[in-house]
Amino acid sequence: QVQLVESGGGLVQAGGSLRLSCTASGGTFSSYAMAWFRQAPGKERESLAAAAINWSGDTTYYADSVKGRFTISRDNAKNTVYLQMNSLKPEDTAVYYCAAVITRNIRVSPGLYNYWGQGTQVTVSS
Repeated sequence: QVQLVESGGGLVQAGGSLRLSCTASGGTFSSYAMAWFRQAPGKERESLAAAAINWSGDTTYYADSVKGRFTISRDNAKNTVYLQMNSLKPEDTAVYYCAAVITRNIRVSPGLYNYWGQGTQVTVSS
């Protein structure tokens, strides 16, 4: 069983930056594709990942809404995936969830992910 623990959320002003971390335990981290999903207040979780990364880190995906502002990366030696968020906007306010699936390929649909973290709140004030 894989456990995922997110950290790094918080309150930031528009234009600011945050870095989220997600550390995995209980599995072979390099076997997993990873992604960040988000759920804004009063809305359902977005239907595609905000950002995703394959097992080696050489393939990434970004939703159009975050492209150019967010960067996903991973350190397999530390069992950790990161989401660097720059130029934050109030519409980025959401609970951010880390997810993992056993595959070498990138995945962007939440239904394909087996393991989820508890989420970390990101609030961007205007």
